[in-house]
Amino acid sequence: MDKIAKDVGEIQSRLIDHRPITQGEIRYFVREFEEKRGYREGRLLENISKMVVEANVEVMPKCLQGIHDHLGDISTRLEAANHMAKRVQQRELEAHQSAQLQASAGQEKEAWEEFLREQQRLKDQVDEEHAKAVGRLSTQYSEMKKDLEKLSAF
Repeated sequence: MDKIAKDVGEIQSRLIDHRPITQGEIRYFVREFEEKRGYREGRLLENISKMVVEANVEVMPKCLQGIHDHLGDISTRLEAANHMAKRVQQRELEAHQSAQLQASAGQEKEAWEEFLREQQRLKDQVDEEHAKAVGRLSTQYSEMKKDLEKLSAF
């Protein structure tokens, strides 16, 4: 029975316990990584770290100083450009409004001339009717005068 328990223990350790295999794989990976690559990745990471530190210490302050030096000038230029753009926009608006006023004035002038023509036509029509009425009345009064003269001649 002792032998069976021992055999079962060995089978169990081979089937279930993977630690020896995993440890062997880990040793193989570390050996491959360290020997074949010769700590190349470590050196690359160290170089990158040095570059980042150098950028933080030397390059970034210079860039920030340059930004601060030129930011005032850029701001002034932007304000001037904005002011000029507003003036151009105002001029365009005034020109557009002036064109609209001229077009409106032209339309008003045409409407006024049409109104005057219509008034002249109506005046001519009234004058014509008046002349006809005066002619009829003149004819009527001359006939009445003739009739009056005939009656007074008797």
